[in-house]
Amino acid sequence: MSGSDRNLPEGRTAWKRTALIALPAVLAVGAMATGMAQGALAASFAVSGTHFQVSSGRLTSDGLASYVQTDRSVDGKGHPVALLGIGNARLSDICQAASVPTPLGKVTFKLTAGGRAGEVTASDLVIDGEDLVGDAEFGTAQIGRDASTLDRVPGVKGDAGAFGLQAGKVTVAGVRSHAWSATGGNFRLKGLKLQVNLDGDQCF
Repeated sequence: MSGSDRNLPEGRTAWKRTALIALPAVLAVGAMATGMAQGALAASFAVSGTHFQVSSGRLTSDGLASYVQTDRSVDGKGHPVALLGIGNARLSDICQAASVPTPLGKVTFKLTAGGRAGEVTASDLVIDGEDLVGDAEFGTAQIGRDASTLDRVPGVKGDAGAFGLQAGKVTVAGVRSHAWSATGGNFRLKGLKLQVNLDGDQCF
């Protein structure tokens, strides 16, 4: 595992253009809030056609469970992912960013929290990722366990006969992941900062 015009007078705002840029971000926040309120797993909604970046300096959890599944976008296209159930996660900081195409060009939606403001926590955190990179330490690892019998993270189970793995206490430093979805039952984001910019920087 190693799962926002040039010709405007100073101080004026182009509201129509601002609205075009902000709309994807508002929709994304709304979708995330709905998923969190319902306590839904990452696989319970149709994903967008673009994956996003997630990074953290350090992530710790009392347990992890993972298995392979397929996320689907509204056009029916499938995206193979590793579902990572991380249970009650604690992160030193978090960055989430995605580039969204708009009539003005690519807009970067970026959310950051944690760091000097304090630790970020998430209960029932589930990430559907294409990859996960970092320096990891696992306790009591079980690799190759049938996905239907996973019991380390409540609610995280796959189909009978599918490959799964789980572990006890988990620590991952230098977390970097490309994900299709992420949900949590309850996020606490200290020092939350949300930015929407044309061609802005992503997390890594």
